[in-house]
Amino acid sequence: MDTVDAVVIGAGVVGLAVARALAIRGRETLILEACGQFGTGASSRNSEVVHAGIYYPRGSLKAQLCVTGREQLYHFCERYGIEHRRCGKLIVATSEAQLPELERLRTAAQANNVSLALLGREAAVSLENELSCVGALHSPLTGIIDSHGYMLALLGQAQSLGATLVCNSRVTAMYLEAAGVLLGINDEEPQLCARIVINCAGLYAPQVARSTHGFPAARIPTPYFAKGTYFGLAGRSPFSHLVYPIPEHGGLGVHLTLDLAGRVRFGPDVQWIDEPNYDVDPRRADRFYAAIREYWPALPDGALQPAYAGVRPKISAPTEPAADFRIDGPAAHGVPGLVNLFGIESPGLTASLTLADHVVTLACET
Repeated sequence: MDTVDAVVIGAGVVGLAVARALAIRGRETLILEACGQFGTGASSRNSEVVHAGIYYPRGSLKAQLCVTGREQLYHFCERYGIEHRRCGKLIVATSEAQLPELERLRTAAQANNVSLALLGREAAVSLENELSCVGALHSPLTGIIDSHGYMLALLGQAQSLGATLVCNSRVTAMYLEAAGVLLGINDEEPQLCARIVINCAGLYAPQVARSTHGFPAARIPTPYFAKGTYFGLAGRSPFSHLVYPIPEHGGLGVHLTLDLAGRVRFGPDVQWIDEPNYDVDPRRADRFYAAIREYWPALPDGALQPAYAGVRPKISAPTEPAADFRIDGPAAHGVPGLVNLFGIESPGLTASLTLADHVVTLACET
């Protein structure tokens, strides 16, 4: 039986940040990734936005980790040359009836120590002259990032400190023993023992937890999957800021984001599915046109092109309010060295460095 200090299950952006944090603390760390390479799930199928911390309830883990993590992430990018840009964001009200929601969002943001400027129509249009709205919130702290470059930097730093990434290694069983956690990989008998195991499996974190023999089932949430489709814009972008509508249930509405080359993409929408899949249905563009033209009436017919889809790991049912991050450490379930991360979705990328430090502290306390 091989023994290692720590195993991180999942090599998405959070798993890589956790592995880096473990390696910095001198822990011999193994990263087990089910796919053939790192970052192929939610970490590479999102809007690549650095969030300011606007939408999350005061006192929630999402709010705390996002606000701290945002500045930590910007500092990391500047220090290590990760391409990013603080382009700012506009959250727009397209009717008088939506103006109270802007004020509610501004109040919620202030509770998280995030300052937003409330703009009238003329001020908003002066920033984006093709925008149609009756008012907007301006978030100067919101930005965009090269998520792949960021993950490469996390992995490179972890490996330079002795961490090892092993792909095509799906954890299929875990056993709780006095010496640590025994791990079975790819349906084989356990051949690895770890003193610390951190489950960063994203969409499949509940499934990994259910494979843990002797672990209390009551501590494992039911997984739900919210699929979001993205469409790209054919032609030049007329926008320099991100543009978000008023949030909808399960998501932030069909918003306009930019990549670092200035190209526009729209999405995601929200589609609840039974199992993760990344198919893009071009027919979903019909709804996109209507939603986008609420704030950009000049969107030309035929301008949207299918791009990609992502799936967000949810641990609250579609009819329920969005759940907070759930980080179950030894104090919650009584198993030394084991931490399960459930429902780590947006703002997981933004919060990743602070989240990793928090998780590793929990794992190493026992």
